[in-house]
Amino acid sequence: MRLNEVIYSDAQPIDGYGEGFFRIGGQVHQGGVLTSAAGTAAWDGMADAAPLLALAGEVDVLFIGTGPEIAHIPAELRIALEDAGLGVEAMNSPAACRTYNVLLSEGRRIALAALPV
Repeated sequence: MRLNEVIYSDAQPIDGYGEGFFRIGGQVHQGGVLTSAAGTAAWDGMADAAPLLALAGEVDVLFIGTGPEIAHIPAELRIALEDAGLGVEAMNSPAACRTYNVLLSEGRRIALAALPV
């Protein structure tokens, strides 16, 4: 079996997560996070739409991690993001982290906004 090292050139991968935190690029972030090629910052949840909308034109798909369970995002938020030209995929945070890492390794223009588990 041949193993290939994955190199992330544009953004930092999600190294891990747990109750109330995410580890991104070796740094621990408490609470919700927003991460993309532009960097990682705290995210205050579904009511905090401004930093997500600021990603328009920078990313093609935004993954939204809804915490430990999958949940619908508010319709107003989904409409605003889609009207700004962002593809939106909501899933539970563990699945969102895994999907983000896979597509990041492929060099895709993506971002992750996630609530902790």
